[in-house]
Amino acid sequence: MTTIFKRILVGVDDSEDALLAFRYAIQQAKRDDAELVIVSVLEADKMNIYEALDKDYIHGEFDELEEHVREYQKAAESAGVADVRMMVAEGEPGETIVKDVIPDVKPDLLIIGSLAKKGVSRHFGSQAAYMAKYAPISVMVVRH
Repeated sequence: MTTIFKRILVGVDDSEDALLAFRYAIQQAKRDDAELVIVSVLEADKMNIYEALDKDYIHGEFDELEEHVREYQKAAESAGVADVRMMVAEGEPGETIVKDVIPDVKPDLLIIGSLAKKGVSRHFGSQAAYMAKYAPISVMVVRH
């Protein structure tokens, strides 16, 4: 018996793993005729203190990220996913997705790459490990 998912959440950043997860999410959404929700998280702790205090800087970064996620949305729509929406959140990716995004979006599957930014934690990413452990829904971690 195959599980049919109704709403799939995919977390994206610029890693190869995230692109792989995104491609997988597109296929899964098409197969299940599911809604696809694409999320990316603006990480404030990656900014220096001056950037973090500069509201214009944060606003600019947020807009830039939103534009970037919109490209993912267009790609999913051109690939044939009928129902796609996107969102940008702020904070620590794992915690934000588990504590804020999932309760808000109510997906039945989360697909993520290992979300390891270059050099940060190249082995199974700590963000991915956190989500796999604490998400109240099924989590698929796609690795490159």
